[in-house]
Amino acid sequence: MSLMRITSPHAHSGQSTAKVMLQVAVATIPGVLALVIYFGVGVLINIFLCTLTALASEAAVMKLRGRPVLFYLKDYSALVTALLLGIALPPYCAWWLPVVGSITAIVLAKQLYGGMGYNPFNPAMVGYVVLLISFPVEMTRWVGAGELINGTPGIGEAFSLVFGNMNVDGFTRATPLEIVRHNQSTILSQLYAMEPVFNKGSIAGIGWEMANAGFLIGGLFLLFRRLITWHAPAAMLGTLALLSIIFYDGGSSLSEGSPLLHLFSGATMLGAFFIITDPVSGCTSNRGRLVFGAGVGLILFVIRAWGNYPDAVAFAVLLMNFAAPFIDNYTLPRTYGHKAPRKATDLEEQ
Repeated sequence: MSLMRITSPHAHSGQSTAKVMLQVAVATIPGVLALVIYFGVGVLINIFLCTLTALASEAAVMKLRGRPVLFYLKDYSALVTALLLGIALPPYCAWWLPVVGSITAIVLAKQLYGGMGYNPFNPAMVGYVVLLISFPVEMTRWVGAGELINGTPGIGEAFSLVFGNMNVDGFTRATPLEIVRHNQSTILSQLYAMEPVFNKGSIAGIGWEMANAGFLIGGLFLLFRRLITWHAPAAMLGTLALLSIIFYDGGSSLSEGSPLLHLFSGATMLGAFFIITDPVSGCTSNRGRLVFGAGVGLILFVIRAWGNYPDAVAFAVLLMNFAAPFIDNYTLPRTYGHKAPRKATDLEEQ
């Protein structure tokens, strides 16, 4: 009698790494468009330089390792890393900043750990933090929204700013988070009335709130496509909102900022939906993602309110990347046939 050879049932979604990465890239379009509208084509120049350098770095390392170059380039993971880094960099920054940051992200933070799936830290955030610590002056020259500088620089001016033929200082303005963080004497309600970046009913800074709204739309698209889960973004945004509500007193405080300012300024929505949802450097279980997201929100608020960096998404993410294996150890889901969840250390002892 012949036996039927039947394998276990498996669900096939038709997704691949390349398809997932391309959908993540597509989800950034609303936020990138908002940045371009308010801050100009310097955002696109950053993305182009980061992409070119990241793909070249990935190809060079794959060639040195004797791996098929096109096979690894076609998973588009290097493209997404470059895209996120390019978005995070100040528009019209010197050309060598995207180049150095992309090489750091791909070679040091990704490939030296073994490539995609092995990096313990988010590569884009590693590249950003290395640049911020090494070149703090250049990394804090953020160009003001076009409404604040009588229009964004044209294409010719943009290339002159990027490649050093024009001084960018004439176009730079303090970001909303910098204005609030370094305020020492004026209560927030008065500060909002004094600063042009908060004019025209802006709640989180002209340009910044629309960019964050764009990344929020992109994040909802990722949730709709089930490419990410809600746990980490909800925990991060919920913790950040809760802490800002606790320490906000209706505008009488000096530097803590309103809940809406924290949620819709800086890189909040980009971090919540595109950075901390990284499946490699984050946590794996849903409970772990909740703890991970809450930790990012907590660290983010603490640094913003009392630290030296007005926007601290990258630092908060990297610190929680350190803690991700520890969190995973204590948040393993209950497996079938067991009464309680087991720790990873228990599995190693067996």
